[in-house]
Amino acid sequence: MRVDLHTHSTASDGTDTPAELVRHAAAVGLDVVALTDHDTTRGHAEAIAALPAGLTLVTGAELSCRLGGVGLHMLAYLFDPDEPELLRERELVRDDRVPRAQAMIGKLRELDVPVTWEHVARIAGDGSVGRPHIAEALVELGVVRTVSDAFTPDWLADGGRAYVEKHELDPFDAIRLVKAAGGVTVFAHPLAVKRGEVVPESVIAELTAAGLDGIEVDHMDHEPATRARLRGLASDFGLLPTGSSDYHGSRKTCVLGEFTTDPEIYGEITRRAAGAFPVPGAGGQGA
Repeated sequence: MRVDLHTHSTASDGTDTPAELVRHAAAVGLDVVALTDHDTTRGHAEAIAALPAGLTLVTGAELSCRLGGVGLHMLAYLFDPDEPELLRERELVRDDRVPRAQAMIGKLRELDVPVTWEHVARIAGDGSVGRPHIAEALVELGVVRTVSDAFTPDWLADGGRAYVEKHELDPFDAIRLVKAAGGVTVFAHPLAVKRGEVVPESVIAELTAAGLDGIEVDHMDHEPATRARLRGLASDFGLLPTGSSDYHGSRKTCVLGEFTTDPEIYGEITRRAAGAFPVPGAGGQGA
């Protein structure tokens, strides 16, 4: 069984529609895929309608969090999407995305980058606008070579020249809210230092005490030594170690199914969940 528990669609900052994503997942031989768009569940219905036979969908989201000035992401699986408090927090994050993006565009223009809101909005389409869309605009303008090159202190990295903060959850609140909605939490790419500052390992211990279920170990932004360290932390703290592609379509170089989660770990995630259930494919033909 091949299980990829971290992917994105056009509902946030991926380039595959939810329907395209599940069809692609089936084509590359995945048995289980999780759709975890940033702070939204808007793509779930389309993914379910198009779900091919033989592929199971895990519904989820990647929640934007911040602790002590450091950004971190919390993967939330199989929660009730209509639970009022968690829904309200997701909407606060989502509603802050447009003014934040516009403010970052303003900073870039002050740096003599001729980017416009119309350009970024065209790239974002129906997705939740965010830094990756601005990064792609910088690539199209020839300011940087790749989307990853835009996430540096010179441009869009946390604290960078064009960075603007947004509404984000406290990760301890995120764990509480997801649990109250019957879901399971996994700390996404916790030691991805190439993305910027990360929280110390002591914070992982504190999050574990607050109810964190797992940590993402096998990820493209973790070097082999980092993955080994995280696997040890998972064992020490009693956390579920997961592996995922963090697939964004053509926007990033990661390949769907590049890293996967052990089927036994996936089974434990589903056993802990009470807010929703994995959806088995029935050969849907959704758009």
